[in-house]
This record gives sequence, structure tokens and C-alpha cells, in this order.
Amino acid sequence: MAQTHSHSQGPHAAQTQHGDAPHGPGHSHGHHQDLDWATEGPRLVREAELYQPVTEQVIGWLRERFEAAGKRPDDVRRVLDIGSGSGVATCLLAEAFPRAEVVAVDTAQPLLDLVTERAAGRGLGDRVSTLLAELPDGVAVSEGTDANGAGSATQGEERVVAGLGEADLVWSRKVLHHVGDQRDVVQRLARALRPGGLMALTEGGLPMRFLPRDIGLGHPGLQARLNAVMEEWFEGMRAGLPGSTRVVEDWPGLLSGAGLSRATSRSFLLDLPAPLGATGREHVTASLSRFTELVGDLMTAQDIAVLAQLLDSADPEGIARREDAFLLTAETVHTAYA
Repeated sequence: MAQTHSHSQGPHAAQTQHGDAPHGPGHSHGHHQDLDWATEGPRLVREAELYQPVTEQVIGWLRERFEAAGKRPDDVRRVLDIGSGSGVATCLLAEAFPRAEVVAVDTAQPLLDLVTERAAGRGLGDRVSTLLAELPDGVAVSEGTDANGAGSATQGEERVVAGLGEADLVWSRKVLHHVGDQRDVVQRLARALRPGGLMALTEGGLPMRFLPRDIGLGHPGLQARLNAVMEEWFEGMRAGLPGSTRVVEDWPGLLSGAGLSRATSRSFLLDLPAPLGATGREHVTASLSRFTELVGDLMTAQDIAVLAQLLDSADPEGIARREDAFLLTAETVHTAYA
């Protein structure tokens, strides 16, 4: 599964593809195929935990959305977390909907193993299960297990599960834009909703900002240029996806077109002011590093040199030492009812 945003590109888009923290390039089409997810998983956990305040706000709003429709959070009995990544959001969903089975769906087994471990450590093992599956078909390629490692198939046995099953809540965070036909996948996921169920898609938002317009290095406006470069890369990534279909990225409109009702959107802010803490600096540095690897050939020599200086932990002008480094971004969540 994959993730980033349709128009929230920026350095943070140059990350992986699983849906519990803003990342980006990837799905089954790109550099992430070469990644060792057993090694990358802890980084995804750190990033998801950095964004956890936003995730908690979003889930709180979803509880309110259910209540506004006359459905108590305790009435939610099954949740699909599409593109579950490290499982931080999966576990928060299980805690917020205490009577629900929460199914973490992802394409990377090492990440699903992290979900299992995290859920078991939080006493959620009886309600969190995993499913190895690929969008857009939503068909599992291997038997899912619960967070205690139990499964109905014998060890080593594989079977095909016909679809994801029904759910009261379908959650997907910065995943769907990595599917060629976004309209089709929204329609497929909408069919999984039970009557009165809710779909929540995080797509779009605002690019991550982390430094002032003029940082005293190179030409002012570096971030604006990075965003423009990422837009160019993102368009190429979209065009290269199998079955890529251009669609107006009006997510409420796509939800309504899938037969869902009362589509609405709300944005949630992550605001970590300067001076940025160590975890935030690590996140910004890692994001810039991956960004440079992806799109370095699209940048000017001067901007590449500035990025190298920002990434140098020993340089007083680097992200690791700058007093003016911050982290500001917004995620936009789109919801609609079945």
C-alpha cells in the first residue's frame, strides 16, 4: 500500500508508502521495493508517533461524526485500516472504538509484524488482526493473523481471501493517490461499508514547512522551490502507475460519486515551533535526505549544495543545529457515510 498526498507534496513526501505518517513515493512502483522493511519499520514508528497528536485529533473527530449520525463509538464493530504501516494508528483506532475488531491491511509483512507486536504490547491482541493485501483489488495474498500470532491457516499455508470484508469504518491515510485509478479504489472501498458506516480518507493538506523563507543560504525561497520540484516528481509518479487515470482530486466529490452521503472535510494542524526538538529534527533531516535521493536531478546545483549543508549534522547551519528549525504541516481528512 502506499501513501503521501495529492497536493501536500514537499520534502516529507519523499518517504515510504504506508499510511500512518505523511510519506510519499512508493506503493509497488518505486524505490521502496529495495527497502528492508524490517529495518525501516522502527523509523516509521518514530514518525507515526511524532504525528500521533494529529492522529488522535482525527480519531476524536471521527467519534463525533458517528455520534452525529446517531451511532455510538461502541456500536462500531469492525474497522479497516488500509495501509496500516507501523500500526500506531491501528492501535489508536482500537482504543477509540473499544468493541471493534481492527484489521490492519498492508502489503509489507514486516510492517504487519510490527502491528502485531504493538497491539499485543498494548493489550489489544484479541481485537487487532492483520491482512497482507494489495490495492486496488483488496484481495489478500496470505492468511491474516491476530496480534497474538494466531491464524486459521496452518503454518506456511497461503490462501486467497475474497475481499476485505465489511466494516463500520474504513480508514486510509495518504494511500489512495498511489493507486492508478483513484475513483475506482474509492468505489471499491465504499462497497465494504456497512449501512451507516463511515469512510475517512486523509489526502491533500499542506506541505511540511520547516525553515524561514530566507535561511541565509543560497537564494531565498528554498522551500517553495522544493515544493515545485516535488509536484513535478509526483506527477511523474502518478503517470507511471498501472492503470493511471487522471481525475480531479476532489475527494468529497469522489466519495459522493461512490454513493456515499454527507461528504465533508476537515484539516488538522501539526505545529512544532522553533526551536524544534530532537525527534522533530531527526524527522525533518530524514525527510530531506530521502527527498534529495529522489529528486536531486530536478534541482539546481546551488539548491543541492544548500541541502547538503542543511543535512550536515556538524554544520552550524544544518537542521541539527539551527535554532530557527520548526515543523508545521496540515492533514486534510475527508469523510462520508454509507
